[in-house]
Amino acid sequence: MWFVIALMLGLAALRRNRMRTALTMLGMMVGVAAVISIAAFGTGAQDAIEDRIAAGGANMLVVRAGNRTIGGVRLGMGASSRLTSEDAAALRAVPGVSLVSPGLRTRMQVVANGENWNTSIEGTGAEMPAIHDWTLAAGRFFTAREVEDAEKVAVLGPAVRDEVFGPGVNPVGREIRAGIVPLRVIGLLASKGTDAGGQDQDDTVFVPYTTVQKRMRGVTYLDRITLSAGSADAVDQVQNGISQVLRRRHAIAPGAPDDFRVQNLEELVRIRTSATQTMTLFLTAIAAVSLLVGGVGIMNTMLVAVTERTREIGIRTAIGARSRDVLLQFLLEALLISGAGGALGVAAGYAAANGVEYWLGWPARVPIDVVWLAVGVSVAIGVVFGFYPAAKASSIDPIDALRFE
Repeated sequence: MWFVIALMLGLAALRRNRMRTALTMLGMMVGVAAVISIAAFGTGAQDAIEDRIAAGGANMLVVRAGNRTIGGVRLGMGASSRLTSEDAAALRAVPGVSLVSPGLRTRMQVVANGENWNTSIEGTGAEMPAIHDWTLAAGRFFTAREVEDAEKVAVLGPAVRDEVFGPGVNPVGREIRAGIVPLRVIGLLASKGTDAGGQDQDDTVFVPYTTVQKRMRGVTYLDRITLSAGSADAVDQVQNGISQVLRRRHAIAPGAPDDFRVQNLEELVRIRTSATQTMTLFLTAIAAVSLLVGGVGIMNTMLVAVTERTREIGIRTAIGARSRDVLLQFLLEALLISGAGGALGVAAGYAAANGVEYWLGWPARVPIDVVWLAVGVSVAIGVVFGFYPAAKASSIDPIDALRFE
């Protein structure tokens, strides 16, 4: 019963000064809305980065040729030539592996249309576009049958197209020559920039890896094998499975070093996500300053209210109200202001996040834990910044209060 009466008195007191109450609530509302909207943009950006990395190969693993030692001389990573197409076929049976693309790289002078350009020739399997989530600007990628038959076909990166055919030209159906090998262009990749290893995918000609083996380099081994795990959670399990299969196939004795290296992009995902989280926390901390400003506004409003209502306080204490009752009355009013401002701030934060996402296309996702945190902080601010004015009101001497004009 006491709480209901105190609540009604508090609402009546706040209604008497509607403009002052509204402005005080506005400060709290802006603070909460700023925290929620910035957290939403930061979380949305983090999700977008993770999605883009995942699309570009967060589930991707690369098996590279390892070290080789001759006469006590260690030749370093990449010197081994023991990776083979049979290894790639065996890795398809590793639990969790969804896609496999053998790879072999060389560099050649490409000649076409009276122009020439020195570029990277990337031999891959037919599943490489699915592993990297590549899209083609024109034509198609080569098929598994074309890989098996070592067909003389090629897919150009846009930088190579620009150099030998000219910007904007559709090269599909044209012919180029890589060294002495004629190649028919069957596709043009959309611009992709550099990959995780720093290779410029735009300045590359993609051909079946068997074509590089048989027609360009005359070898039977591979430089690397690119794989994709079924999910990001399975990457570690797949990586262990790959190591076990290759050690068994290469007859590597227990305790002996691997003649290959298995790498994944987990570290890249972790670094970029960590950077986004740090920036989000930094911006949220800046926005939280406005919550403190709102708290100062509440304290200022309540101090003015105590001064204006000194005589009312004296009358209440004279007819039996205890100091605790007065303290709780003013604390309740401060909580009403901060709570209402916090609730309005949540609504404004959601509206701002959704509005910017709709109109500007920026990704935004409001974390529910941030909402509860912002509301909790706004209520706590009401208690903390409302306590001093409430304590001051409860300590007023009734006789002095009754004499106050």
